[in-house]
Amino acid sequence: MDTTATGSALLAQLPPPLPAARVIALNQPKADLHTTRHHAWNGWSFEAPPGVFLPGWTSRLIHERVLDGRIEVRGRVYAAMGVGLGVEAVAAGVRGAREVYALDVHPGSVAATADHYRRIVGEDAAPPLHPLVSDVFDALPDGVRLDVVTFNPPAVRTRVSTDPDVIRNVCVGAPLLERFFAQLDERDLLAERGEAFVVVSNTADLPAIVRHAWDRRLVPEIAHHHDWGDGVVTLLFRLTRGGRA
Repeated sequence: MDTTATGSALLAQLPPPLPAARVIALNQPKADLHTTRHHAWNGWSFEAPPGVFLPGWTSRLIHERVLDGRIEVRGRVYAAMGVGLGVEAVAAGVRGAREVYALDVHPGSVAATADHYRRIVGEDAAPPLHPLVSDVFDALPDGVRLDVVTFNPPAVRTRVSTDPDVIRNVCVGAPLLERFFAQLDERDLLAERGEAFVVVSNTADLPAIVRHAWDRRLVPEIAHHHDWGDGVVTLLFRLTRGGRA
């Protein structure tokens, strides 16, 4: 895959969505979602209350880049969309973000993030954390401009469970990203030179997602490409403001 491709050349090389049966087989939920679990990363420990998802490989793709500066948040206003357990918010606080907004539609995830941030990053010298229970950016105060946004969305295109917590965390589908892009555009949320990073794979409808971004004056480029060798391709997109590509 040519990771420098843009516009129609980018669209032409995106793989189509995987068949529904394959998507379901790849996304079987673990049986322990409604129990208290623990997660360790970078020497830090996190407690996941019932209903809060543990980060997987695609989430770590963001966590590592926020902490090491490949996604630079130092001195910048950062928003972690779908923050879940809060690892990327903690990484941003440690990295030295100016402010950190932690947004999730799930109140338990927002509460867990706030607890982890206070314990690991601290309160006195830490960048301020704004934990918000929010459907996409609905709860973000008017006038806030964001330098960096990250999102590992539940964009899987096929329902893999009837459990509402699994659906919320895995398989809402491309319409969620359509709303995400629409709010970035309509509310003019990205600051000058602002950037949004979104992780998606071909368990979602990649071509539709890229078209939604273009329709909202966001220009996508591939920041990272991973081929799992089993038909699944995961992409980290970097999106910036601009005209339709």
